[in-house]
Amino acid sequence: MNQVNTSVLVIDDEEMVRDNIEEILVPRKVAVIDSNISKAASILFDTPQEILIPRTSKIPVFTVDKAANGMDGVELVKKSIAANQPYAVIFLDIRMPGWDGVETAMQIRKHDSQAEIIFITAYSDRSIEDIVDKAGQNVGYHCKPYAAEEIILLATKAITDYDRLRSLEKLIESISSIGLNEHQLNALFKNILEQLAMSVGTDMALLGKLNDDFSYEKILSIGAIDSKINLDELITRVKTIKIEPDEVVQQDELVLARLDSYSVFAVLQKQEKLKTEKMYLLKLFVQNAAQAIRNAELTEKLIQKEKLSIVGKAIGMVMHDLRSPIKNMRIITTMMQDENEPRDLIPMLDQCAVQASEIFEDFLDFIRESPVKKETVNFKYVIETAVNLALGTSNQQQIAIHMAIPADLVAQLDERKIKRAVMNLLNNALEVLQNKKIAHPVIRIIVSADEIKDQLSIMIRDNGPGIDPEIIKTLFEPFVTTNKNNGTGLGLAIVKQCITAHGGTIIAENDQGAVFTIHLPYK
Repeated sequence: MNQVNTSVLVIDDEEMVRDNIEEILVPRKVAVIDSNISKAASILFDTPQEILIPRTSKIPVFTVDKAANGMDGVELVKKSIAANQPYAVIFLDIRMPGWDGVETAMQIRKHDSQAEIIFITAYSDRSIEDIVDKAGQNVGYHCKPYAAEEIILLATKAITDYDRLRSLEKLIESISSIGLNEHQLNALFKNILEQLAMSVGTDMALLGKLNDDFSYEKILSIGAIDSKINLDELITRVKTIKIEPDEVVQQDELVLARLDSYSVFAVLQKQEKLKTEKMYLLKLFVQNAAQAIRNAELTEKLIQKEKLSIVGKAIGMVMHDLRSPIKNMRIITTMMQDENEPRDLIPMLDQCAVQASEIFEDFLDFIRESPVKKETVNFKYVIETAVNLALGTSNQQQIAIHMAIPADLVAQLDERKIKRAVMNLLNNALEVLQNKKIAHPVIRIIVSADEIKDQLSIMIRDNGPGIDPEIIKTLFEPFVTTNKNNGTGLGLAIVKQCITAHGGTIIAENDQGAVFTIHLPYK
């Protein structure tokens, strides 16, 4: 948490007043009241009283600097800004030789528009309106004589206001870097705009968007400002303001920021004195709000682009998986033309067509996260069918596949999904063994059932190079792939989804090759 700024500057031509305010804000540990301080008290207060009061835990620990005239005070302000240690509160006498208090305040504002200025004077020959107009709205005004408690209260309130505005300023500056969607962004805008309107001194505000075709979009409003302003007149006013891209301008209660194809503006309820140093917060808000809106639009476009990219990759995966059954269909039809008795090849052709159809169905199931449809199946038949479909072409038949599956093992499963999951695992193993030209390639499939644990286990392992350690933790995420000529890795995502839908688990590890272990509910 940032430390609250409790730095105070006292500018007064009377030394006793400077010392008196310092003594009130930073009391000595031992309260010693000498004759000079007693004399000062009789001048400043209606009745003599003890200046040093007990310090409670709720009163901030102030630090105080002092200046005897306006010029010296402005130099201290400049040094504090250069050192990045600005004053939070400045007590300022109005009547001083040389620069008076108002002129000093105007010079201070050239270097520091944020400090809370409190005028302390015995003479009220300047109107509040004149002071606010020249020194800004974040000023206070207190007449002598004053009590010690009043000075502490004024200083405490001023540093509280200062700290609240600095916190709001940091919040405003941060919104342009936050990645939020439109709904979240508008909720944040509303919260900030409410705080900002309260700080400026109005209960009505409007944040809007004007496109290049001058169509208006309301982003949000506070209070009943929609019924208080003439929207057509406001839009006409926005149109007439000459502004360059990424520029921010302010005209009284209206602040406007220009973006690529539209403008973002904020308007407050019109008041007499809106040219105040606090208005820079509204300008800062519009500037960062405009950038946040642009970021949200770019984020949405990026999401759409990523969605299209994912669809493209998914379609590529489907096309890749369809190559094998379509290619086999072509081989079978050629063989059928060459053979005198083609009837034996018809079931193979039919099976390839079924495989192609199932690839499409599996892809759609993955996108829709379709539930499993369990039925009683012979597990050995499911595995053997998956193996025969995966082997497919003749060059893959050079790879030995050893199976250890109980012949009478039956289970409640979605046959098509389990078959597809096993096929995907086998296809990956076959491709790696071929691409790496593994001598004596072998794939082992071991199935076992444990009725006590109510668990059906399937282990598929090969003697290839194993899984890349860099991706083994993310192997089942969509589009994670390595060491493959084709495909996008969606196959293993489908496997994980299938096993999870059955209430099971799948683990990938390396043990002299890749090992995939599946556990499914048995009964």
